[in-house]
Amino acid sequence: MKTGQILIALFPIFLLVGFSATAEESNGLAPEITDLNAKDVSYALEAKLPDLEQAYITTAPVDMKDGIPVGKLGADGGDREMILKYAEEIAEGLHDVTDSLLISYKGKLIFESYYRRGRVNYPHYQMSITKSYTAMALGRAIQLGYLSMADLDKPVVSFLKDLDRKKLVPGAAKVTLAEALNMHSGIRIDKDKAAELMRQPAKLKGQGQIQAYLEHSAPISDETQSYKYQASDPAITMQVVEAVVPGTARDFIENELLAKMGIANYAWQADVSGLPKSAAGSSFRSRDMIKWGMLVLDDGKWAGEQLIPAEFVTQATSRIYTNSANNYYGYFWWLGDMKVGDKTYDCKSGRGAGGQFILMLPELDLLVVTTAHNKGMGKALATTPKRILPAFIK
Repeated sequence: MKTGQILIALFPIFLLVGFSATAEESNGLAPEITDLNAKDVSYALEAKLPDLEQAYITTAPVDMKDGIPVGKLGADGGDREMILKYAEEIAEGLHDVTDSLLISYKGKLIFESYYRRGRVNYPHYQMSITKSYTAMALGRAIQLGYLSMADLDKPVVSFLKDLDRKKLVPGAAKVTLAEALNMHSGIRIDKDKAAELMRQPAKLKGQGQIQAYLEHSAPISDETQSYKYQASDPAITMQVVEAVVPGTARDFIENELLAKMGIANYAWQADVSGLPKSAAGSSFRSRDMIKWGMLVLDDGKWAGEQLIPAEFVTQATSRIYTNSANNYYGYFWWLGDMKVGDKTYDCKSGRGAGGQFILMLPELDLLVVTTAHNKGMGKALATTPKRILPAFIK
């Protein structure tokens, strides 16, 4: 199967369940898009999907034989009535412009719902959460021996042999891979210069993209190497993956990571370099976002196989950097506190503008995935401790 190929849906759209007391007892499958192909997946085309006439809500998700164990909300944990009430409010438009909400508890998917543009087989466009997936691709390269954990502290230029080091700005040669993973590369490019470079895309192919970043940045120093959330740092990371693995980064991600997790129904746009985009641009189904969360919660294991080193997962989801708003950042993964009453729970998360979230609460063995098409980030981070966590706290 070619990279990013989308499986053609084999089923028509089934009954969309409303909010009756027996909603979870429906035998119908979740809503689908029929005759779906890779070319149909994009941010622009997703915006044209018609809203569902009724939300699909189930407290007993169907076992799709996709590697995700299923259970039943209530019987396998969680307060059924609390979650159903919240789901009904989502359908009524009271909580963001939500397209899906899925909940996994103690390793079982026990709640699944789709609203508006949400479809079980349609990969939802992923904004900055794509950075989190990029980090895991690097982790896979470490697991297979193409890099080591010690390599994280090496300069990125040591992996990128096509760079013309003579043209790099002062300080560029010292930027480490770990610093790029934590948004501390120190790259600072004038907006006008960036626009000028983008008008010459042929020069940005391959490692030309990183050459441009490191050649046209202001000099890199301890002062400039403060935290800055920007596209250059994940681009560097993807370029290192491309440089160290056999073949291309695209094929490596597909064959050595996604295929291992049974993820085939996805899309991943190409960057100007020709490599997969790393700051935003992937598209995954909500169920496959659950898989990413399961991978992290199980310390890099999938179906008993160690796909990512546990040490890398721990480091990627640790509080390496703290900003003024008490948000924490690891290797392209976010960390934070969720408070319920007088108790605080650690939350590890992947976040994307518009409202794509993978929220993991290890202490509760709870995983929440939501997708949306908000104008901003939405309120999932604020709403989850108020409406979802209490349903799983005894």
